[in-house]
Amino acid sequence: MRHILIIISIFLFSLTIYSCSSSSEGGASSSSDNSSSTTDDNSTTTTTTTSDNSSGSGVFVAVGFSGTIVRSTDNGSSWDNATSPWALGDGESLYRVGFGNNTFVGVGSDGSIVRSTDNGSSFDNATSPTGNELMGVGFGNNNFVVVGLSSGNIVRSTDNGSSFDNVTSPTGNDLKGVGFGNNTFVVVGLSGNIVRSTDNGSSFDNATSPTSNDLWEVGFSE
Repeated sequence: MRHILIIISIFLFSLTIYSCSSSSEGGASSSSDNSSSTTDDNSTTTTTTTSDNSSGSGVFVAVGFSGTIVRSTDNGSSWDNATSPWALGDGESLYRVGFGNNTFVGVGSDGSIVRSTDNGSSFDNATSPTGNELMGVGFGNNNFVVVGLSSGNIVRSTDNGSSFDNVTSPTGNDLKGVGFGNNTFVVVGLSGNIVRSTDNGSSFDNATSPTSNDLWEVGFSE
C-alpha cells in the first residue's frame, strides 16, 4: 500500500509540473502578439504622416472676363483678386484654368496663356505659339496640353507652362475640352470630335465617336 501511495504522489507531481510549463508557454505567446501589435501601430503612424505630407496647396483659382483672376484660400468661402498680367477692361477673356506641378495655367482669347507658380497670388504671360482662341487646358505626366478653336488647335508645354509649342492636330474642328487619365490625353470638340494622345501630348489621333453633336468637356475617374 505504501508503494502505491508513493507512485500516485509522483504521478500527481508530474502533472503539476506539466501544467505550469503549459501556462508559461501561453504567456510567451501572448507577449509575442503584443509586440507584433506595437509594430503594426508604429507602421500605421508612419503611413498617416506620409499621407498628410502629400496634401495639396488648398487654393481655388477662378478666371473670367477681361482677364479677371480671383483666388480663395479658405475652401471657397471668400475670394480676393489675384494679380493679372492683363489690363482689366480690355474685353478679352480667360476661359479655363488648370493645375499641375504647383503651377496654375489659365487660357483664353487670342491665344493668351497665363501662369502662376505662387499658389495663384500672381500670374504672368507664358509664351504662346498661336493667336487662336484657347478653350481648354489639361495636365498630366508633367505636361500641359491646351486646345482651342480654328483648325483643331492643340499646343503643349513640357517646361511647367513657361512656353508652349504647336502639336499636329488630326482634325480641323474646333476643340473645347481636354482631360487626362491612364497616361492618355483625351480632347473633345465640335461635331462629336474626339482625339487622343498616348505619348504625353506629342501627337494625337482621331478616336471613334458615336455622336455628331458638339462635345464641350471631358473627365476621367480613377
